[in-house]
Order: sequence, then C-alpha cells, then structure tokens
Amino acid sequence: MTRSTTQFVLAARVLHWLMAAMILSMLFIGIGMVASVSERHEWLIHIHKPLGIAILLLAVVRLIVRLRNPPPPLPADLPAIQKFAAHASHWLLYVLMLVIPLVGWAMLSAGGYPVMLSDSLRLPPIFPASAAAFAIFRHAHAWLAMLLFLTFLAHLGAALYHGLIRRDGVLSSMIGTRRR
Repeated sequence: MTRSTTQFVLAARVLHWLMAAMILSMLFIGIGMVASVSERHEWLIHIHKPLGIAILLLAVVRLIVRLRNPPPPLPADLPAIQKFAAHASHWLLYVLMLVIPLVGWAMLSAGGYPVMLSDSLRLPPIFPASAAAFAIFRHAHAWLAMLLFLTFLAHLGAALYHGLIRRDGVLSSMIGTRRR
C-alpha cells in the first residue's frame, strides 16, 4: 500500500481532530475555572488536570507521527510568506501543546497541589514547592493558553481560507477527502 502525497496519514488526521476538540474544550474549561467560584469550579478542575495530561501525551504521539510521516507539501503557488507562516504556526502549536500542560503541572507542583488523574492516581511533583514559582507559572500558563487560543484562531482562519477561497486541497488533505 502506497502513501498518499496529497493527504495526511490517517493517524495524523485522527489525532488532529481529536486534539482540536480536546484543546478547544480545555481552553473553555480553563476560562470557566477562572471565571467561576461556584460548585462547578471543583468539577472543572477534575476535568482540566487529566485532560491536560492526555493532551500532553497525545502531543508526543502526534509529534512522532508527524516526524515519521511528513505532511503533504503546500501548494507550489502559495506565497513564501504564507508558507513560512503555515510552518511556523504548526510548530508553535506543537510547542504549546507540549509546554502548556508541563507549565500547568509545574505550577501545581510549585503550589503544593496534587495532580490527580483519578481518585487514586496521583502524578509526582515536577517542581519544588515555591510561592514565587507558583505565581510565575500561573501567569505563564494563562499567557501561553491565550497564545494557543490566538494561534488556534489563526490556524482555523487559514484552514477556512484554503478550503473556501483558494480551494487548493490543503483543508481536504486534513479532512481526508480527495481533491477534485
């Protein structure tokens, strides 16, 4: 079986859409956590931590899939600045998918809070307890999440531009449909 040069491999497509849903959910859960002091706050925290670790693990898997299966080439007529922006934003997304959960985990470790994946599964701290470090990680976690959201919006805008305006096969390469 030969690999298509016009589409991402199935594993990349599945990971892309699964993680897009998870990351978007995570961003809104994070906003809900900082905006709510109701009984839902604790419930949101119980979702946020394991979802963040799942995103971290899937980001590692996704990076391996990407390195083993290079993406299809961008259209040859795409201006160089847009090609650069596409590549830079993709790598920025990978970095943020890896760094944000680690910063969140370090923040909780510095604050002395456990990272519980379930009632009995607790992750070890990855940073020593420190109020100053907790404050720095907390701000970094929030700003990096904001950067992820902005990068996500730019990525979505670019995908729609390719799919609805240029109709050049870039969006269909990730959806899994063949270009006509």
